[in-house]
Amino acid sequence: MKRVLLLVLAAGVLSAQGAAAESSIGLRAIGGSLAYVSPDNLDGTIAFGVFADLGRVAPPVGLEPRIEYWSQSQEAFGTKASVHDLTLGMRGKYYFPVEKTKVRPFAGAGLGFHFIKAEATVSAPGFPTMSSEASDTKLGLDLGGGIVTGLSPKVDLNAELWYGIVSDINQLALRVGISSKL
Repeated sequence: MKRVLLLVLAAGVLSAQGAAAESSIGLRAIGGSLAYVSPDNLDGTIAFGVFADLGRVAPPVGLEPRIEYWSQSQEAFGTKASVHDLTLGMRGKYYFPVEKTKVRPFAGAGLGFHFIKAEATVSAPGFPTMSSEASDTKLGLDLGGGIVTGLSPKVDLNAELWYGIVSDINQLALRVGISSKL
């Protein structure tokens, strides 16, 4: 897994350096997001995240690194189970050309490392409490799209729908974010 991480990071750095000569790469905006996430086989939950606009690698394609966290716990019959997901990822967004409107639609794809932790505790009267936990790092693929519109000259509103394909815990996320231009 460490080799995959190093390869992805190296490819990202090299592609960003090569594209920087032809485009406008650099920190353009930072923002925060709130999302409703519906992971497979779990109830929906709220996620919190931060993201940045790194500019364009080509005129219609932007880069967006992101960090996002969600947690979900469920309890029934003396059993409590919880799952946490911390994601560190990068997305590319293709902005469709539009004229005479502030709304910019986009479609995108990206990769993310999901640091997943699951815990379970079982307690029953007259028996010792048993607990177990497991952690894993998974590489996920994000596919999605949405819109960006200006709220003011320095602030943008993002509305997005993403589907994350992560081996054991695929997730659909409806996200709203606000970013401030630098």
